[in-house]
Amino acid sequence: MLQHYRDIRKIDPTRGDRLGDNTPNDMDRIEIGPTQLAYSEWAAAGLELPNLQAMRDFRWKRLTQAIVDRGYGGLLMFDPLNIRYATDSTNMQLWNTHNPFRAVLLCADGYMVIWDYKNSPFLSTFNPLVREQRSGADLFYFDRGDKVDVAADAFSNEVRLLIEEHGGGNMRLAADKLMLHGLRALEAQGFKIMEGEEVTEKTRAIKGPDEIKAMRCSVLSCEMSMAEMETFARENVPFGNVSEDAIWAELHASNIRRGGEWIETRLLASGPRTNPWFQECGPRIVQNNEIVAYDTDLIGPYGICTDISRTIWIGDRKPTNAMIYAMRHAHEHIMTNMEMLKPGVTIPELTANTHKLDDKFQHQKYGCLMHGVGLCDEWPLVAYPDKAVEGAYDYALEPGMVLCVEALVGEEGGEFSIKLEDQVLITEDGHENLTKYPFDPALMGEN
Repeated sequence: MLQHYRDIRKIDPTRGDRLGDNTPNDMDRIEIGPTQLAYSEWAAAGLELPNLQAMRDFRWKRLTQAIVDRGYGGLLMFDPLNIRYATDSTNMQLWNTHNPFRAVLLCADGYMVIWDYKNSPFLSTFNPLVREQRSGADLFYFDRGDKVDVAADAFSNEVRLLIEEHGGGNMRLAADKLMLHGLRALEAQGFKIMEGEEVTEKTRAIKGPDEIKAMRCSVLSCEMSMAEMETFARENVPFGNVSEDAIWAELHASNIRRGGEWIETRLLASGPRTNPWFQECGPRIVQNNEIVAYDTDLIGPYGICTDISRTIWIGDRKPTNAMIYAMRHAHEHIMTNMEMLKPGVTIPELTANTHKLDDKFQHQKYGCLMHGVGLCDEWPLVAYPDKAVEGAYDYALEPGMVLCVEALVGEEGGEFSIKLEDQVLITEDGHENLTKYPFDPALMGEN
């Protein structure tokens, strides 16, 4: 059948010039985004798509207001996820984490400039909130050698001129992750460097309406990918030739098929490798009648993180009574703690009133009770009582925050651990568990 060019050049030929998330329906568009598979699954689930133009405007306004509220001339960002938040643009994200070549300056008047890889300034032009594209923020030794200081001087001078014009000459400049020569050069220009991570983390903590819609979409895509991974594991583990890596690869592939981006960790383990937790997945062949535990830490469509943990039983026998007890205890832990979540409750109150794990599980409990989530694991962190630092998190929950509620249950020196985690939205009058993925019925003792 003849295909017309008007259809070939569209991501979704059933639509006009714009997709449902208000992005170009263009096979040659610059910005990355969800695939047809993701769009079709979201439509089948009745999810409302985010308006990405409105989401970008919301983030830009929040960041700009945060700068003004603190009396800063601007905010200089090198962290790839802060740059994603400010501009919604990406460029070799993981490579950029250890070779920081990108930077964004947001001035107090809202004027935003990006320094990008010299051959790719076009990667952010889809967003009109980014007013200029430049290059020259690559202040790492591999790229500049013994003349990093020269590049840093040139870059810092550009920043000073921009702040003079768009920051009222205010030399209080917030910055998140500065390379050493960059810090020295900016201070030589007369800047007083302020804590940029405090600005970005608190700004990102409150999600706007379109960010929440994007997160609902990302969560569903993650759960569809989890189901595909688990189906693969259940079908293939009994044959005795499937590694942890092979199972984990299914989650990666499923995420990418839907327009997701990457996975932050390698937290999948089987059988005895689940204890102690935090062993990364590897070549071990998963055996029949064992548990598999995993933590998604998945950056999905729209760059939104879905951080869900599940532990499943694979086999033709029943799990042990000890496993069932630990699973139920972990489930009770996250569900009881989740009930405390509502606007106005303080983080120290969450710590003080936590559900208490059995003594035998205390030594290996998770590193926190809860943590924020958005583009990745984010501020705030809710500590267990014995790990809480007075004054570190004296803040109340607000609508629009999203918290991951954690449980890790396993005995020191034991044969297994149970890892569970749900992602929860703080609403105007309480909370909503965004996670719909079921808990394994065999480990819950239901069959």
